[in-house]
Amino acid sequence: MIPLTLAEVARAVGGSMHDIPDGDVRVTGPVVRDSREVVPGALFVAFAGERADGHDFAAGAVADGAVAVLAARPVGVPAIVVDDVQAALGALARHVIAELGATAVALTGSAGKTSTKDLLAQLLDRLAPTVWTPGSLNNEIGLPLTALQADEKTRHLVLEMGARGIGHIRYLTGLTPPRIGMVLNVGSAHIGEFGGREQIAIAKGEMVEGLPPAEEGGIAVLNADDPFVRDMASRTKARVVFFGESENAAYRAENVRLNDRGQPVFSLRTPTGCADVTLRLYGEHHVSNALAAAAVAGELGMPATEIATALSEAGSLSHWRMEVTERPDGVTVVNDAYNANPESMRAALRALAAMGASAQARGGRTWAVLGRMAELGEQSLAEHDAVGRLAVRLNVSKLVAVGGTEAAWLQMGAYNEGSWGEESVHVSDAEAAIELLRSEVRPGDVVLVKASRSVGLESVALALIEGAAR
Repeated sequence: MIPLTLAEVARAVGGSMHDIPDGDVRVTGPVVRDSREVVPGALFVAFAGERADGHDFAAGAVADGAVAVLAARPVGVPAIVVDDVQAALGALARHVIAELGATAVALTGSAGKTSTKDLLAQLLDRLAPTVWTPGSLNNEIGLPLTALQADEKTRHLVLEMGARGIGHIRYLTGLTPPRIGMVLNVGSAHIGEFGGREQIAIAKGEMVEGLPPAEEGGIAVLNADDPFVRDMASRTKARVVFFGESENAAYRAENVRLNDRGQPVFSLRTPTGCADVTLRLYGEHHVSNALAAAAVAGELGMPATEIATALSEAGSLSHWRMEVTERPDGVTVVNDAYNANPESMRAALRALAAMGASAQARGGRTWAVLGRMAELGEQSLAEHDAVGRLAVRLNVSKLVAVGGTEAAWLQMGAYNEGSWGEESVHVSDAEAAIELLRSEVRPGDVVLVKASRSVGLESVALALIEGAAR
């Protein structure tokens, strides 16, 4: 964070100083909510959670070097006391961003947010110092904590924004107002909570409604291939830039294919030229993510050839998202267990099929170890059934459906599509899946592991990577 005195912090958040003998003492370290992350000069934010109350750790945080605590009540050590700690954290983030004048780029979408954020951060960091959301910390707390990592050298902020309902994106853009806003897609993720795709589009479109007008530098970056997103152009006063494979996209991909490793290869066309790209990421769905990142980088001045080079060199900055590991014995593990929705599940299966083509030619097999996709509401049965059927249509060698009712629907979809005998199986939990894989996976096989985060299938992938399933 930029250095601020405690008096300046108190004014920014509308708080009062308690047990602070000198308001001119500066916060010179990070703003943290975990007392274990305190370093000298830090500001410790005391949240009262379900399992622990940060106020109980205030004294320890100050003893470890925090100059003060942002708290909801006096804690016996230097503190700035506010009525609402979360609101105060957001106010502090707004203040710091306004002081910095850095370009804030915010993105949202039903799928691909974190992968796109990772790509864009690596592109913009080549232009100037950039701060970006770590992992998927894209909510009311993670977002301002990310923004507060910025300092005087920061020129770009790349901020991922998630939503669980209408009004959430509007609130988040109020915390960290973006000059550039991006909407990737409107899919089925959380459709059970939103109540339909139209409602999701209303929520995601809040991203572009709050952008500055075109004459003040506002830019809305929209997916031309998604009709719900394309229609958001009418909801913004910002200048609209389209990306996609559509002919009317300013940043588009042509001649898209997957190489024998499942990595996308395509020709990137931009307003300043064209160049070839081979992504290090896996799956054709990353083409759209790459185009979105390219559009922002291009609008901020990066030429086409440099964009293509940066995209070809960029990797994943976040764990368990199409994370590929090749074991010494020739087994390839694709850990995509961080989350799942129908769109990302289909994309992962297609990537598995592409990766498995060469493996099958050498006698290897493809395995899809899949669990439930959460928050699909009334569409859950149909969507799980469709994924099971797709696995069969893509000629996946083995489907292992892990878990309860939804996993049974996955397996039944595969069975009804023609996957009989030992081609598909339903197991109760991750331990059962590990035991099965331990006995049956052999050198040359490619194994995809994917489910919603709540299923915890990363344990299966990690066991495979460690060789426990040989």
